[in-house]
Amino acid sequence: MIHTGLDRLLASPQRLRQLRGRPYGLLAHGAAVTGDLRPGHRALAASEAGPPRALFGPEHGFYGVEQDMVPAAGGTDPWTGAPLVSLYGDDAETLRPRAEAFAGLELLIVDLQDVGSRYYTYAATAVWAAEAALAAGCEVWVLDRPNPLGGVVVEGNLPAPGYQSFVGAFRLPVRHGLTLGELVLLAARRGGWRAAPEIWPLAGWSRAMLWPETGLAWIAPSPNMPAASTALIYPGGCLVEATELSEGRGTTRPFHLVGAPGLDPIALADHLDARGLPGMTFLPTYFRPQFQKHRGEVCGGVELVVTDPGRIHAYRTGVELLRAVARVAPRQLAWRRAPYEFVSDRPAIDLLTGGPACRLALEAGGAGGGTPPDAGALDAWMASWPADEESFRQERRGILLYPEVPEPSAPRAPAPGSAG
Repeated sequence: MIHTGLDRLLASPQRLRQLRGRPYGLLAHGAAVTGDLRPGHRALAASEAGPPRALFGPEHGFYGVEQDMVPAAGGTDPWTGAPLVSLYGDDAETLRPRAEAFAGLELLIVDLQDVGSRYYTYAATAVWAAEAALAAGCEVWVLDRPNPLGGVVVEGNLPAPGYQSFVGAFRLPVRHGLTLGELVLLAARRGGWRAAPEIWPLAGWSRAMLWPETGLAWIAPSPNMPAASTALIYPGGCLVEATELSEGRGTTRPFHLVGAPGLDPIALADHLDARGLPGMTFLPTYFRPQFQKHRGEVCGGVELVVTDPGRIHAYRTGVELLRAVARVAPRQLAWRRAPYEFVSDRPAIDLLTGGPACRLALEAGGAGGGTPPDAGALDAWMASWPADEESFRQERRGILLYPEVPEPSAPRAPAPGSAG
């Protein structure tokens, strides 16, 4: 049975007694629950530790009620009476807490459920809050949780210099295979932090485990991450956010559904299925988003259906999805124009892919202009990923909390240029 860092803390009377009367804050959200599904802040308040003095919330807010890129408000927690402090406001300055946010506290406890993708913003919030709290003289404990994608597969390029952002705060492959505790340790080592956070590791977790194998209930860590299968798709599905295609927000199947008004579902599904992408199939469909892109309009597109979770290379699948749209409906592949996570001077697709290579390859053939993409340039860029992946595997070995296991051998992609 898996025991999270929170469960292990609650099972340690001695450490809980050390917290009694000590002012501590908790950075958490709705997915920070015990193994028997008690909200973490309530479980701590009922323990010998007593209630936290402050509750800090990431993007989407402490209770996860806000949609993406919507400022989260503060307030007061009705159960513990603790003040709510938002670490996601209406400008980029709010994302990095200042030392005064931890005034009067001696300890910050971090308990956030990450989803294993470079884009997911909770990692940046955890690292930046831990760094600021340590600088303010607070001790920091990180209560670890499983990576839903496991800790074995590493996939994708490292971001180029100058492309750091809230959706790419660290030099990681898109699928990094680290738990949040390991991410914090990596950031501490890279940054030369003078004080080290204490990590409460998982008990019983193996890097080879995907979420269903943990036996833990899936509690959505954010409004558009309703299922563990969504987390599997997300490393590639998130790329659709950088386009004017709908990524299924406003439906009950975000990231599983992709499309736009006027797009031919059968042509798109046939093209994607011909690529032979492992672990996934593409069901032609129609859907109508109730909010965000194409709200109220019928969209033609595909549903991404997970058929073999252990064989998915989701980032590659996301790139192939963009290429397929550029092939069958090139005028439909338009890039997002609105600012993305407070950045307006670089395209969102560049922030997500860590540089301009993907966008330029798609634009070389006229993405959005009626002609197919440059397949050779796109294949060459994807062929550069294994070197970055191996470089990162070597670097991360010094901070791993859980033993490495071999990466499964599976078809990574069609041969460059095939069916393309």
